[in-house]
Amino acid sequence: MNRQNVIDYIRAEYDVDYEQLWMKYPDFFVFRNRQNKKWFALVADVEKAKLGLTGEGKVDVVNLKCDPLLLGSLRLNPGYLPAYHMNKKSWITVLLDGTVPAEEIKSLIDLSYDLIAAKK
Repeated sequence: MNRQNVIDYIRAEYDVDYEQLWMKYPDFFVFRNRQNKKWFALVADVEKAKLGLTGEGKVDVVNLKCDPLLLGSLRLNPGYLPAYHMNKKSWITVLLDGTVPAEEIKSLIDLSYDLIAAKK
């Protein structure tokens, strides 16, 4: 799954479009829940070195809210990293380079959306 696939999935599934909040980072796209305005996904291009990866250049990622009980086991797998610029206890960064299967990413997007949904 690549950046555009993630954007298309979120648009189709949740009927929300991204916001570009930072002029300095034009390729950082934030997705929010319509009702409570909480973020559930951040699609970004990040320098590999900032993620602890080898090589030069940037890589596309998606940051997602995650159940803290899943974080440790997910990070044991290729393509999953501690959250970039987010709370590492409740967010995870997923590489969008084909390492993680599309269905896993979709499931994590759905989980992220559910976790930030308004609670009564």
